[in-house]
Amino acid sequence: MQKAGLLPSVCSQAWRSLRMASSGMSRPHPLANKVALVTASTDGIGLAIARRLAQDGAHVVVSSRKQQNVDRAVATLQEEGLSVTGTVCHVGKAEDRERLVATILDINVKATAMLTKAVVPEMKKRGGGSVVIVASLAAYTPFPLWMEKANEESIKELLRIKRIGKPEECAGIVSFLCSEDASYISGETMVVAGGASSRL
Repeated sequence: MQKAGLLPSVCSQAWRSLRMASSGMSRPHPLANKVALVTASTDGIGLAIARRLAQDGAHVVVSSRKQQNVDRAVATLQEEGLSVTGTVCHVGKAEDRERLVATILDINVKATAMLTKAVVPEMKKRGGGSVVIVASLAAYTPFPLWMEKANEESIKELLRIKRIGKPEECAGIVSFLCSEDASYISGETMVVAGGASSRL
């Protein structure tokens, strides 16, 4: 009987931990003494993730293809009292990424794999770390750009969702995956899509 009650208890604890991480209610600095390198992080989801990781105690390195975007993001986050630095980095380039041809495949697959390969030895020196790869819903279900407000209602109807998600709604799950609370999670796909069909 005790074993039967163990699974619901474990599931409940895991769900509570995930919920608290997403809402920012967990311990004050779960990512203290960690360094987070967040690519494409000067706007939108990337910036929201960088902000959340820094709020959770990590020192964050933001990056983007344009210096002015990096400078703006660093200034914004530092004004919030967060530990942030920045660098220009186009992960699809050679000097920045060996001048790979900037195609969708190179950016989303090759560059990600090469960047991961480059950072893993440094993680080993530090005793561990996490790699979280963020992709858009279009990686699962391609559809036209919908950023124009006029298209929003038709997109919501097409995807059968009530509202468009906010960048901050992706940030909590990334912070959770980088924390010790997620140290036994590996190779999983976490979908943040408001119920829209987005499974491989």
